[in-house]
Amino acid sequence: MRLNRTQWQSVAITVLAVLFAAGALTFASADHDEAPRTPTAESADAGFARDMAVHHQQAVEMSFIVRDRTKDEDVRRLAYDIANTQANQRGMMLGWLDLWELPKVQSGVAPMTWMGMGVDVGGEDGALMPGMATRAQLDQLRTASGRAAEVLYLQLMTAHHKGGIHMAQGCVEKCVPGVERNLAQGMVDSQESEIKLMADMLKARGA
Repeated sequence: MRLNRTQWQSVAITVLAVLFAAGALTFASADHDEAPRTPTAESADAGFARDMAVHHQQAVEMSFIVRDRTKDEDVRRLAYDIANTQANQRGMMLGWLDLWELPKVQSGVAPMTWMGMGVDVGGEDGALMPGMATRAQLDQLRTASGRAAEVLYLQLMTAHHKGGIHMAQGCVEKCVPGVERNLAQGMVDSQESEIKLMADMLKARGA
């Protein structure tokens, strides 16, 4: 299936709007008379930044893998958009942690503890957080090619986005109002849009 211009523009506009809004809010907050509250290491703000940075890194990795495993322009374009967007967002979140002078890794604390759930790290399947691919699935993606790689990537990324949306919604509910919470809401909106797009792409491939 060759996706039409409107579908691609819809996803691209949503992603650009998220990044623009985050940048504008960062500028606005820096100009505010009242100094912003600095999050603690145990806060939802810091927890979300740490965990989503890890979550995003795997999305970038999977997108670069599939780029080399297929020649389909639609899948390659989607993978590029996801890798570019999530790499930029990851940089923003790690930058916040530096600004707050907080560690990027919190030893002894399970991922998503800030959400009140906690995840058992290092389980048998190797998935660090909900939605993330296992080591075996990543190996499978690295060895697949053509249509098989496209389908597996779209399936893994759909699950990955669903896990990311769940975490971003947690920040929308728990993070302090401001730049980070607005970015989290933007992630929800853009990834829901991409899930719909990937569903159409999977359907076109009979998967």
